Amino acid sequence: MRDLRNHGGEVMDRVEHGETLTVTRSGVPVGELRPLPRPRITASTLLARWRSVPAVDAQAFRADVDAALDPSL
Repeated sequence: MRDLRNHGGEVMDRVEHGETLTVTRSGVPVGELRPLPRPRITASTLLARWRSVPAVDAQAFRADVDAALDPSL
């Protein structure tokens, strides 16, 4: 509880980034801080996002990969 009181902002940042923390009093667990579940995305929203994704040119992608890595690997 001392860390929560003294470093509340840092503790909440950790929770916000997905970490679950156990709160203790004199070394005994008394609670848990965990992130809330993210809101679900609807199918129509996912489809709308999918439609706006740019097309991938497979040959250009392969050329970029080959230029960045040794193709003999």
